[in-house]
Amino acid sequence: MKNIDVINILINHFTRLPGVGYKSAERYAYKIIDADDEFVASFARAMLDVKALVKLCDRCGNFSTDPECAICMRRGIADTICVVRDPKDVIAIEKSGAYGGSYHVLHGVISPLDKKGPDDINLKSLIIRVRDEQITEVIIATNPDIEGEATANYIAALLKPSGVRVTRLAQGLSLGTNLEYVDEVTLGAALKNRTSL
Repeated sequence: MKNIDVINILINHFTRLPGVGYKSAERYAYKIIDADDEFVASFARAMLDVKALVKLCDRCGNFSTDPECAICMRRGIADTICVVRDPKDVIAIEKSGAYGGSYHVLHGVISPLDKKGPDDINLKSLIIRVRDEQITEVIIATNPDIEGEATANYIAALLKPSGVRVTRLAQGLSLGTNLEYVDEVTLGAALKNRTSL
């Protein structure tokens, strides 16, 4: 194998990461080449360890190295569940500091175009949790796009017979936004989800 081939192979691997274009991948590859052996070994070990050790939490589906994730272990069984698409959404909500209940990670959304139906995401265990953990509210925090809305509506219809309260994150304007620059859909959602002062 020629020297240049191994560099291109590494660059191509980096370009497969989300948000990494060719130029960034090239910079990453050259950083690896210039780095000391200890850094490269530690970097490679970290990737292998993550792949070998990170599993899904038995309760909520979040990433964890233990049978239960740190959030489930710390909070135990709460009376609310916040349903999210991916583990990164758990991190975003946790950073807000505004929620103290438990989570349920779907690992995807219903998307007919991607050939993903209800059986292809983590829904069955949500129904079991709502029943067994005596949940009073399920907050659906999927993205406000077509697939996220379809998934939210499907979950709401699925849970309605159980009597549990199903809510959706409010949608609308972010702080500091000028109305003249807001698209019609966002402005419509803001009007629909208005609150009292």
